[in-house]
Amino acid sequence: MAISKENKDFIDSLIDYYISESQSYKQIAENFVPEIESIPDTAFGIITGCVYSGFLQALQNQQLAPSLEDMREFNQIIKERAPLIKKSILEVNILLTDEKIPKNESNSNIKDSSKLE
Repeated sequence: MAISKENKDFIDSLIDYYISESQSYKQIAENFVPEIESIPDTAFGIITGCVYSGFLQALQNQQLAPSLEDMREFNQIIKERAPLIKKSILEVNILLTDEKIPKNESNSNIKDSSKLE
């Protein structure tokens, strides 16, 4: 059994929702530092887990159980949308690092925290 068009549309809508809320999930991931190595990867995992959970709940509501083929298809959908999910998580960091300090502004007043006693 393949995933129905309605369920594919539902998965896409879940992914769109979590992309729009990705910064919230990034903040959740930040709470796990230093236990985690990568905030973006952890946020990605949380988001894909939420989409997976929503997909399973939708199937359960329809009194269906996912087949191996369904799971492969679901994973392919996630894989295809993964770059957009990752981009949404990294978007704020990119914006912050792209901001440039004007060349005539001096950074001499900024103290190096490694030298503070």
